[in-house]
Parts: sequence; C-alpha cells; structure tokens
Amino acid sequence: MTNKIELIPAIDIIGGQCVRLTKGDYTQKKVYNTNPIDVALEFESLGFKRLHVVDLDGAKSKHIVNKEVLEAISKSTNLKIDFGGGIKTKDDIEQAFEHGASMVTIGSIAVTQPDLFIEWINKYGADKLILGADVRNGKISINGWKEDSSEDLLPFLKKYIDKGVKNVLCTEISKDGTLQGPAIELYKRIMQEYPDLHLIASGGVSSNQDITELEKAGIPAVVFGKAYYEGKIDIQKLGLKK
Repeated sequence: MTNKIELIPAIDIIGGQCVRLTKGDYTQKKVYNTNPIDVALEFESLGFKRLHVVDLDGAKSKHIVNKEVLEAISKSTNLKIDFGGGIKTKDDIEQAFEHGASMVTIGSIAVTQPDLFIEWINKYGADKLILGADVRNGKISINGWKEDSSEDLLPFLKKYIDKGVKNVLCTEISKDGTLQGPAIELYKRIMQEYPDLHLIASGGVSSNQDITELEKAGIPAVVFGKAYYEGKIDIQKLGLKK
C-alpha cells in the first residue's frame, strides 16, 4: 500500500481496559487488553503515528471518565491522540487537552447545542476539533449511540462545514464492530459533496482489502480496531514507516 490514506488504530476504554463493542452495544463487550498503555506502545512500535481513543464510560455517563488513561498513553508514547466520548462541556475539552489529547471528537453537543459547538470551533480552532457524525438509518445518533436524532447526515455536515469544520469522523453504527466491511458508498457520497473534507471512515473494517478499497475511493483516513485485535489485518502489508 502507498499509505495515501491515513491509518488510525483505535483504543476503546471501559473501566480502564481496552475493549470493543459490537454496534455500540455495551452488553456485547470484549476485553482485548487490560492495559491500554501496552496497546498504544505496540501501535507506536508498528509505525502508527496517530491514535483514536474513545472513553466509552464517558460516552455513557456524559462526561470524561478515563482521563488518567489518556494521560498515561500521552506520556508513554509520541502518538498524536484524538480523544472522544463524553465531551459535553468546555471543562471536558480542556481536561482532554490537559491530559494529552491533540484533538477532541465531539458529536452529541453538535446535535443538541449547535451554538455551543460553533463557539468551540471558534475558540479552539477547526484543526483541534473533529465533528463526530455517528449514523444509523441515515440519521445522526447521540449519547453513546443510545438515541437517534432527527438530523439527516448531509445537511448536518453542511451546517458545520460552512462554519469551518475540516475534520469529520463518520461511523456507520450498523457496521461497527461487525467486521462486515465499511460503508464505502456512504463515504463516497460525502466526499462527492465535500471533496476538501478530511473524512475519517469508521466502522466495519475487516481486512487490508477494505482499507485498499477506501483508499481507492479517495477517503482520506480510516479508523480500525476490532480487525486489528482479531488478527484480520496484516500490518506488514500496510507499508508503515517506523
């Protein structure tokens, strides 16, 4: 692979442990490692430069919970960390940055308090914020995927791209953790509408071939987790430079 696509491994955290859910269902939890710092160090040793960290406890409780884990990963590695899950207030954002995040992913607030989200874009800068667009049946989902909003995906994105948003993490919930392949047609549609967007595809990646297909489709970046933990991605073939 030529690595035109940005490759971003994910660590999802519950109770300080590295886990994966299936379709965001907390009852379908699998623990892959009790020490997320070891996992982050492994990703760095393989040549990855960036890491996507999700505080699933935070998403559920609507405020940051696993900030100590974020800080430990930040202090132990040189990875650029984007952090999400439970960021609902200015204090949550500032805690994330103070504990080592380079960027934060914000989803629910962009749906429930649009003026506040725009305020944050202006305050922290579009390079520091990622708009989380979690999609189920074409609608944006919020609060750890427990609720569906009335927002349709493309108009939702347009509203914020017009306000300066550059980075979007789009997760197709029905694909997440299923290893059934990503929603390539959905991502293509977004890129056709917004060719300059730094779109991060998330959900369903099951193989190197899926990553190749996303790259061929012109998708700028991809997040994957379960496929790596289940040994379905051949890291050597990704062409990472250590």
